[in-house]
Amino acid sequence: MSVEIAAVTAEHHESGFAIGHASPRLSWRFAATSLKGWKQSGYELVITREGKDETYNVTSTASVLVPWPSSPLKSREVAHIKVRAIAIDKTSTSWASLTIEAALLQRSDWKAALISRPPQIPDEPKPPFRVFRTFSLDSVPKTARLYSTAHGLYEVTINGVRVGDHVLAPGWQSYRHHLNYQTYNIGSLLRTGENTIEAYIGEGWFAGRLGRPGERNLWGDRLGFLGQLEADGQIVVVSNEDWQYRDGPVKSAEIYNGETYDSTKSSYPALGPVDVLSLPAAELVASDAPPVRRILEIKPLEIITTPSGKKVLNFGQNLVGWLRLEKDLAGKAGDKVVIRHAEVLEHGELGTRPLRTARATDEIILGGPTKGWEPKFTFHGFQYAEITGVSDLDLKTFTAVVVTSDMRRTGHFSCSHSMINRLHKNVEWGMIGNFVSVPTDCPQRDERLGWTGDIQVFAPTANFLYDTSGFLGGWLKDVAAEQKDFDGIVPTVVPFLTNDPKAGPRPKPQGIWADATIITPHDLYTTFGDKEFLQKQFESMCLWLDKGVPRDPVGLFAPDVPQYGDWLDPYAPPSFPAHGRTDTHLTVNAYLVYVTGLVSEIATLLGHEVQAAKYASDYSRLRQLFQTEYITTPGRLVSDTQTSFVLALRFGLLEPNQIENATKRLEWLIRWNHFKISTGFAGTPIILPVLADNGLLSLAYRMLQERDNPSWLYSVGMGATTIWERWDSMLVDGTINPGKSFCQMTSFNHYALGSVAAFLHNTVGGLAPAAPGWREALIRPQPGGTITSASVSFDSPYGPYSVSWLIEGGKLKVDAAIPPNGSATVVLPGLEDKVGSGEYHYEVNWEADPTWPPKGMAGPQKLLMPDEFVP
Repeated sequence: MSVEIAAVTAEHHESGFAIGHASPRLSWRFAATSLKGWKQSGYELVITREGKDETYNVTSTASVLVPWPSSPLKSREVAHIKVRAIAIDKTSTSWASLTIEAALLQRSDWKAALISRPPQIPDEPKPPFRVFRTFSLDSVPKTARLYSTAHGLYEVTINGVRVGDHVLAPGWQSYRHHLNYQTYNIGSLLRTGENTIEAYIGEGWFAGRLGRPGERNLWGDRLGFLGQLEADGQIVVVSNEDWQYRDGPVKSAEIYNGETYDSTKSSYPALGPVDVLSLPAAELVASDAPPVRRILEIKPLEIITTPSGKKVLNFGQNLVGWLRLEKDLAGKAGDKVVIRHAEVLEHGELGTRPLRTARATDEIILGGPTKGWEPKFTFHGFQYAEITGVSDLDLKTFTAVVVTSDMRRTGHFSCSHSMINRLHKNVEWGMIGNFVSVPTDCPQRDERLGWTGDIQVFAPTANFLYDTSGFLGGWLKDVAAEQKDFDGIVPTVVPFLTNDPKAGPRPKPQGIWADATIITPHDLYTTFGDKEFLQKQFESMCLWLDKGVPRDPVGLFAPDVPQYGDWLDPYAPPSFPAHGRTDTHLTVNAYLVYVTGLVSEIATLLGHEVQAAKYASDYSRLRQLFQTEYITTPGRLVSDTQTSFVLALRFGLLEPNQIENATKRLEWLIRWNHFKISTGFAGTPIILPVLADNGLLSLAYRMLQERDNPSWLYSVGMGATTIWERWDSMLVDGTINPGKSFCQMTSFNHYALGSVAAFLHNTVGGLAPAAPGWREALIRPQPGGTITSASVSFDSPYGPYSVSWLIEGGKLKVDAAIPPNGSATVVLPGLEDKVGSGEYHYEVNWEADPTWPPKGMAGPQKLLMPDEFVP
């Protein structure tokens, strides 16, 4: 019955090691408990610095992001934290601890220089190279740190041993503004006498080809390494003119095209001294975001022989990463092993057409050891790998290595419906594959860009599944910085692909996409309870509304500025995904009204009274303009579509006397379409919640369980293991969607339409935040369809909330758990209960929904799976 602290954290940093905050706020989340009603009344905090204890006894219920009470940390300083929480009855938890170590907090702490090899050919792929030097130590230090980063991607070894477990470091940032650096504990790698440090550098995102058709050198044409090795508080080695450079076995390495490795040589002599470049102008950042790491290994399920005789490994899961070779391969020197990657097979052969110009091909030149080979400076999105050049290929020859930004898993969901469970699993895998350094749209073709619209609609789902606070917080910092480069216009992709913000291509002002600068910080605040997300992005929010939005004379979006609108409406032509059924400007203006009101609320929350009043006035005026432009007096909309009605209902754009008619028309449209989805980016995230909130829960479940195209379960029935970009990325006959022209885009790993998982968590499972940071939860499962049980859990900033329910014997049986210092409102048929921490069991009478199964306008539709209803 005791209460314990499960973890202590500092800011939104993954561990507290090498933290970039001088005065980090502290949090502690609790372990689950059956003890009912436990509340914190205060806490005791001990901070040990330089051997001296500072003790703070604080009367407060706060356990999330409490202010740092001591003086600011200095660069490199170590502080040991102990905390215990005190209950209202004066009992206390056991002590929980965290060790914090500050990173280099001042620019002046850096004594290293950025070093490179002599210039490479600017407009061609840049072969990776190595920089190195030797140094001597009189003794093995007690502590040693390496602070390092690169223009490009890098990997460091000391005395031949790889440093750290990061891959694709330092990740991808807006290099003009921010450059993340890493801190490694290297004490165990050093030895008395001579030591060698070496950094291997590839072009990565910094100078490699990006975009379609693609440009190089978007942030520079000189790759470089910046490193500073310190031992026992003294700088021992810095990157400078004393280093040398040499080649290595990686002959080429490109993000899109893949990597070529030459196993034939065993040594590479020095080729000369390095060039010393200017120190990066960008802010050097010790990021709160977790690094990209290897998180999982998968063995192939089968070897397929294609109709043309090719050998293809099937890993059974669309994943992001690469292959590792598990043995030395026999072959003549100079022979090649070629590995081609793709997400799907098309008519039995490797389906590479969706890759467009990305080769996604790794090559190994035989003649030397190959066991343990894996790429260093590229990654692929794939389920299938075609292998050429291996005569004795078997299921043990290769292993797939899965990589992602290594965020803490927080949310889980399952239910009695097998296909919906697979759908949720596909959402999880889609997020893992697209959260590699930045939130990308896809991980496989010649794109892989940080599209703002995709994450704007997906953030509530992402924030539930994983702790995205450091990851998205860092990316939003880049969004705000680049927005200033373009006079308030929020780029559609961040980092934005331009050599020169003043002279190069400029981003197009796109509603819904740009609204990520407002909605996404608010989503982070809702999940993590941190006002700093709002405060840091507030200038960016105002800049978009005041300068970025291209307006007509009355203040709505200018009609002559093209918009993506309800992008990828399933009824849009494959080659023109913005040409959907809903007026593009209706969608962006609906969002404009909503975000204007949201910024007014945020301004009030932050104490910005002048801006709050301004945006409140703007909201009222724009809402009236929207009604005049798009809504008839009875409540019909000029675009008679699912998307237009769910936007109007969700964003409060209708008058009370119009809501009933609008809801009836939305119901008619859904029945007329036989419960198939007809929404794109604007409508998809909200259509099921809108139906549930407006008395049409059975329609929401009927849409959720639809299997025919377009629907969420169509791709599941087609064998998908991630979320597809298009509702019909693959056609029933096994042909890849024939999108052509400029758009020729069909990704099989594209998380945006997976935003439906928020409905699974909040409505099907019945768990949602009722106060910022999950200080209070709403427990309200709303069963429907043929689902008879579900469970959902979320490890919140306070600790784990969970709900599980079962319909049995005419009863709805619900088990709920609330963490210490948390609370919840439980809403069930005929019951409402406010509870504190502990475990609770409820049983209420349950009556089947008399409107289930709903019928389409031409009669009921038959669902094809045996575990589905057949009306």
